[in-house]
Parts: sequence; structure tokens; C-alpha cells
Amino acid sequence: MRTGSEPATARSALRARFWLSMWGLVWAIFGTAAFALVGRPGWAVACGVLWLVATVDMTMILRHIRQGPHYQPGRTIPPYRPPESRPPYPRPPRHP
Repeated sequence: MRTGSEPATARSALRARFWLSMWGLVWAIFGTAAFALVGRPGWAVACGVLWLVATVDMTMILRHIRQGPHYQPGRTIPPYRPPESRPPYPRPPRHP
């Protein structure tokens, strides 16, 4: 639930995640090529799978970056009010 106490300057870590994914992608490509050249097909396949995972992750990160901050409420949006109905279960009795 949004309380209104969220920091106004909060930032997403998408750009940092993008660069970490890029770093992993570069190393996965290098590993795939290096292991394929030295005749280690098992390691080359493992690096190839990591290459695929890093590519999918980078695609999702770029998609989220391009979507922009549309999902984050602005300063003009008031905090949500708590529900005013009774809880769906009885409250436990208080013991002194």
C-alpha cells in the first residue's frame, strides 16, 4: 500500500542492470567463442545458454526503460487511503 512517504527522488536501477547485463553478455560471447575454438563443446554450450539468458534479460530491461516512468505515481497523486471496511476475520481477544 502506498503511504505517501516514498522518496520523491527515488530512481530505478534499470540502467545499472542494463550495464551489468551488457558486461555479462560480452563475457558470454567471449566464453562461447573461446571454448568453441579450444574444443570444449560443453563449456561452449554453457556460455551459449548464458548468452541467451543475458540477451533476454537485456531485451526486458530495454523494454522497461523505453516504457518510461508511467507506472510511478507523480507528486500530484495523493496516497491511497486504507480500506474503511471491517477485517474479513474477527480480531483475537486481548489478554491482560
